[in-house]
Amino acid sequence: MKVAIGCDDNALQLKEAIKDYLDEKGYEVVDYGIYEQAPADYPKVAFKAAKGILNGEAERGILFCGTGIGMALAANKVKGIRAAQTHDAYSAQRAELSNHAQIITIGAQVVGIELAKVIVSNYLDQHFTTEGRGKNSARKIDEISTIETEQGVEEK
Repeated sequence: MKVAIGCDDNALQLKEAIKDYLDEKGYEVVDYGIYEQAPADYPKVAFKAAKGILNGEAERGILFCGTGIGMALAANKVKGIRAAQTHDAYSAQRAELSNHAQIITIGAQVVGIELAKVIVSNYLDQHFTTEGRGKNSARKIDEISTIETEQGVEEK
């Protein structure tokens, strides 16, 4: 599986640690930046990664900023993307199983490296299904897509 990653300047160390972890686990990593410690705004990175997922450059994404909130807000502005802020194993599992989120976000000032590894594993190990309870989740995801289309939500 190809996994997109990206961060702002608050989360470079965590992104690099998770990048190494993903490499060790055999994932192909597509890194959308940043690559060195310098001021960086999270919207640009979130937009690039989200668009990369929509374009098939990666199947899922993990974005990092100080809290995870900004990256989630920015990525969710890209039409067709569902990004979920995660801070524990359960929220990471449900991001995929209940919401079929293409992206999770993690806050480097909230979560340490070892917990981030658990979060990432719990997210990537899940696979959305429309069977069983997944039927209800699929219906809700369709509702979100319909609202997105009807409201004319557009990427900038």
